[in-house]
Amino acid sequence: MRNPKIVFIGAGSVVFTHGLLADLLAHPELRQARIALHDIDPERLETAEAVARRIAAARGAAPEVSATLDRRAALDGADFVINMIQVGGHAATVADFEIPARYGLRQTIADTIGVGGVFRALRTFPVLDALAADIRAVCPDALLLNYTNPMAMNVWYLASRVRNVVGLCHSVYWTMHDLAALVGVPYEEVTYLAAGVNHQAWVLRFEREGADLYERLDAKIAADPELRRRVRVEMYRRLGHYPTETSEHSSEYVPWLLRHDAEIERLRIPVGAYVGISEENVREYKRTRDAVRTGGELPVEGTGEYAPQIIHSVVTGVPRVVYGNVVNDGLIANLPSGCVVEVPCAVDATGVRPTRVGALPSQCAALNRAYVSVNELTVRAAEEGRPEHVRHALMADPNTAATLSLDAIWRMCDDLTRAHGDLLPEPLRATLTS
Repeated sequence: MRNPKIVFIGAGSVVFTHGLLADLLAHPELRQARIALHDIDPERLETAEAVARRIAAARGAAPEVSATLDRRAALDGADFVINMIQVGGHAATVADFEIPARYGLRQTIADTIGVGGVFRALRTFPVLDALAADIRAVCPDALLLNYTNPMAMNVWYLASRVRNVVGLCHSVYWTMHDLAALVGVPYEEVTYLAAGVNHQAWVLRFEREGADLYERLDAKIAADPELRRRVRVEMYRRLGHYPTETSEHSSEYVPWLLRHDAEIERLRIPVGAYVGISEENVREYKRTRDAVRTGGELPVEGTGEYAPQIIHSVVTGVPRVVYGNVVNDGLIANLPSGCVVEVPCAVDATGVRPTRVGALPSQCAALNRAYVSVNELTVRAAEEGRPEHVRHALMADPNTAATLSLDAIWRMCDDLTRAHGDLLPEPLRATLTS
């Protein structure tokens, strides 16, 4: 494949676009790629284009860079589509935290399951519908690489609408990178296997030259009481397998922690953390915009993300293994067929091929099935136009169900429905309590 066309949807997420382009253009074989940038915000799109040209110059690359507010024009003839939209932006994120907080419901990141994950998905689905329609019309064979959260719900929704979609997240890579550092072994010497669902997969094997590195981890935890004040260390101690997402994330996918003041203090859980992260993302965008406008310094730093690796492997045939979020077609035996799971995937010139993992440990699968239930009900709510399924999803959500009464769940959903208004699918804009 010569000079592939790579389309960035939501390119106005400038900092993320910056990192992905730095990785892509570090590969000699991709330095003349056709890069098409799309966003609905003219200022952000202009900034993204300027950043792309600065990075290309710094890399000594000569890509063909274009930027357009017309999504279908950007997609025309695409080989690869990278989706990283956030529907509703910072204001919607604030609503996802502030409204549940009035009911006493605590969240940390709110982008995966739970109230924040469900309503983020419902805001995103209408845009995914339109994106999928454009892909079918002008680039039906393109490989869609999704970064937008909630990952599992979005990939589940897209899987019936486009031919080729893989969801990408860096959580497995960074978990293993950090675990290797914790036990004092170079990452390059570690072999591992992880599987489960996005943000709640499990490290099933953690070894160096056949030796189990979990033994070293156990020794570190026993020697350091501060390590035992991390949510995912606590989960590992109780469940026997280390979860692949941060403690902040992990705390809100289970029923045992956020409702208890003592557990929040013991495990140092940062309630409401993502509001601050979202505010910093806005500030970082403004710093990048201003640097571009004034000719200021713009570091060219890679991210190690999977999308550039996948594109390079498909274009060149160089084999790699990455972790992807894909439809469960017998990949994990004790999770429901048709749900979206996170497993290792082989990548080469033939594309992305998920690996069959078999059955997860029963206790890990049990937690994953609760997560999958929220995913399924949210997707069904949109596909069937049933607003009651939105409430059912949160009745099934571990943290929400452990904290709120049924009446509070339904009233909270009504408040969020009113807050997000026209961003939601039209059949789901109804309120269900008087």
